[in-house]
Amino acid sequence: MTTTGRSSEMREPVPDHEQKRVALGYLHEAWAEARLDGIDGDCLAQACLFAALAEFVSTYGEEAAATFTEGLAGRIRNGEFSIDQQRQ
Repeated sequence: MTTTGRSSEMREPVPDHEQKRVALGYLHEAWAEARLDGIDGDCLAQACLFAALAEFVSTYGEEAAATFTEGLAGRIRNGEFSIDQQRQ
């Protein structure tokens, strides 16, 4: 029997920025599929934020996750998450 997909062989470590790029691709695909199934974008966004924050809390603890999120308001206001915005 043959299997396809992930190999159990040892691989070179993937750089963090590459892992983030690939992960974002997975999320875009899942988002698009959910939208095709009729899931509202706002519901998706709230579910994604909940899942992301729950992962931060389970990985780093509540205090570290809270400290991280304190900086999000400024980053949002600075346009870091605005996709349609032209950067100068």
